[in-house]
Amino acid sequence: MLTQENLNKIQTLKKQFPDTKSLTIPALHIAQEQYGWISEETMKEVAKVLNVPENHVIGVASFYTMFNKKPVGKYHIQLCTNVSCQLLGAEKISEYICKKLNIKVGETTHDNKFTVSEVECLGSCGTAPMMQVNNDYHENLTPEKIDKLLTELK
Repeated sequence: MLTQENLNKIQTLKKQFPDTKSLTIPALHIAQEQYGWISEETMKEVAKVLNVPENHVIGVASFYTMFNKKPVGKYHIQLCTNVSCQLLGAEKISEYICKKLNIKVGETTHDNKFTVSEVECLGSCGTAPMMQVNNDYHENLTPEKIDKLLTELK
């Protein structure tokens, strides 16, 4: 169940939106912050709180890659694979990170510390190749920068 604090946040946000359907994305963000991911049960819970059809919430959560549909590690590494990043070595960066963590894209390390995902454009094309770790951007990636970051996160 969503905490009372999070239910209050959603209630407060309702005043800022024309209808509850338009509150779906912010409500899913609140739920994901609480649970760490968005399960089917959570989608149904959000639908009930917003009084909207379940298939609407499921559709929104399924469409956007920013919602984790399965548990992720403490550090969710999201590698941009769009054109600019791809042209500047995103594939090699992905391979390097996966080799360092001994996992494949889409997997989580055994200690649940790291999950690696490939995502579409994160809107930082001028600083490619780049990735997002949780909510922080890391740009102009090199193996040295990745080594330093992973050491700091461990």
